[in-house]
Amino acid sequence: MSEFAISARNLVKKFGDLVAVNDVSFDIKRGEIFGFLGPNGAGKTTTINMLVTVMKPTKGQAFVAGYDVVREPVRVREKIGVVFQDNTADRNLTGWENLYIHGLIYGLKGNELKRRIEDALEFAELTKFKDVPVKNYSGGMMRRLEIARALMHSPEVLFLDEPTIGLDPQTRAKIWEYIRMLRKEESVTIFMTTHYMDEAEKLCDRVAIIDHGRIMAIGSPDELKSSLGGDMIYVKVSGYVDTVRKFADEVVSENIALSYKIVGDMVAFSVKYASKAIPLIFELANMFSIRIEEIKYTQPSLGDVFLHYTGRELRDEEGSWKDMMRARMVARARMRR
Repeated sequence: MSEFAISARNLVKKFGDLVAVNDVSFDIKRGEIFGFLGPNGAGKTTTINMLVTVMKPTKGQAFVAGYDVVREPVRVREKIGVVFQDNTADRNLTGWENLYIHGLIYGLKGNELKRRIEDALEFAELTKFKDVPVKNYSGGMMRRLEIARALMHSPEVLFLDEPTIGLDPQTRAKIWEYIRMLRKEESVTIFMTTHYMDEAEKLCDRVAIIDHGRIMAIGSPDELKSSLGGDMIYVKVSGYVDTVRKFADEVVSENIALSYKIVGDMVAFSVKYASKAIPLIFELANMFSIRIEEIKYTQPSLGDVFLHYTGRELRDEEGSWKDMMRARMVARARMRR
């Protein structure tokens, strides 16, 4: 048995002229929580759709639980559980009925099916709501039901696409507890996508930063943060663009900073020690006649890592809305076939 629950090699997915996933490769160890971190439209959901056999790759190869996603899609589906970004439970049925139908689809029946339904409801803390129509569930209850349903057939790999999107902080924290419990008690390999920095940092053993369909960096949250150096200094400046760039180049060439990124009127410097670097940055700014309007420093975060590798900040509104909706429409069309 391979040590990897998922292996992807040079995956490409195109929709006409749009390249949604561009030469993506990675391995996920068994029992690992692995996260794809990136904005909407980065290629996260499209990658999951290929791995769960909803879409076929344009190029490349992937194995899930030891099976080829193109040549052995039925075997892959037997080994996985999937919680899609959009809720897919039948809102007119009760929680119990939704679980019952899902169990039948996976060949469960009789007392075994009933036992697994009860276990799933207990796990999701929905036992007392089992006879309530799902349309009357809160967003958090629906999400817990979706996760419980995906676990009914004891999958080896669980895919969670934006598992806490749209949920309030308290409910998000509860979903995080379920995810940690799954890995601890069930030894399930979890592949999740998110655009929440704190979610990736607190839950994932390793994170892949993905942007515009490409993986920019992979590592544990600590490894990714330590790759930037000791501290991050953010300098809001006023001056001509060319002058600001010359100033930033000089800060690096004088070994005051390890590297920098310019985003609008802000320059982000990666430094070893902020307390030593800040006075020197002020001195050079004066030499270049650049006015510093604001300066602050922090220890590196995953947000800093994303900025470093992509040259922009991760915000919910980023990404192409049209591209994202196009990918979703294709996925849904394939699911109906």
